[in-house]
Amino acid sequence: MNRLKLFGIYLAIITLAVGYSSAFCAINGNVEKTEEGNSNRVIDSQTQSPISQADVMLPSKGYKTRTDGQGRFSLGAKIDAPTIMSVEKEGYKPFSLTIDGNSVSKPLVIGIEKTNPHDIIIDKDLYHIGDDNYSATSANAVEFRIKAIGPFYTKNFKIGAIPPNEDVYLVIGSVIGIDTKMARDMGQSKVTTTFASAPQIYFNGNLIAELNLNGDNQQVKIPRSLLKPNSDNQLTIKSGKNLFQHAYVDYDDIELMNLFIETKSQIASE
Repeated sequence: MNRLKLFGIYLAIITLAVGYSSAFCAINGNVEKTEEGNSNRVIDSQTQSPISQADVMLPSKGYKTRTDGQGRFSLGAKIDAPTIMSVEKEGYKPFSLTIDGNSVSKPLVIGIEKTNPHDIIIDKDLYHIGDDNYSATSANAVEFRIKAIGPFYTKNFKIGAIPPNEDVYLVIGSVIGIDTKMARDMGQSKVTTTFASAPQIYFNGNLIAELNLNGDNQQVKIPRSLLKPNSDNQLTIKSGKNLFQHAYVDYDDIELMNLFIETKSQIASE
């Protein structure tokens, strides 16, 4: 089995875990759902202290607010379909979460992590990749609000020297709209007659993984052999294609947000 296939299997396992956790509201990562109190809050995931003046956004709805002195915030927008919520605070890793009416029916306590010295924020904006040609039954299509930038996203960025005892991961904060067979079988897509190939992730021109499911905090280990320390590196994410349309190329429309590079000690990541 070659290395690329191994990466695909690794990501499929990660995305399956994300899919199941979302379905049962047992949100993993740095988010904890609680019934105590009556306010949504943002806290430091390590100290549990409230974080004030953190930006909380619903990009697809053009909504933005800030936490108060106790880390509290309110969502002044109707959430009637899966929607990406983003939390930003200087000195902390960008964070996003796909929420819906059920997940916000009770207060959320959101823990965010401080950045590590070698973490690199690639992009914090929301992007729509595809051709703006999608069915109303496509996964999360009701929440698409921005125009597609085309069938792929690409960004150049620099990476400094990475200590030999640290592994490097690409983190995708949130992605919605994927219409693969796996997404359909998991109930994420309502399209019944077709499905699409998986979006592909390239690092410095090399395919390292595929995205088969929608979800949050999806992580892909980047082989150290592909890294270019102290030089330009390139990330490219290509949209999947409708596998049942042969008259023309029909790209699967997806939206994603919060792309960053995270390093972890090899002991912690084992």
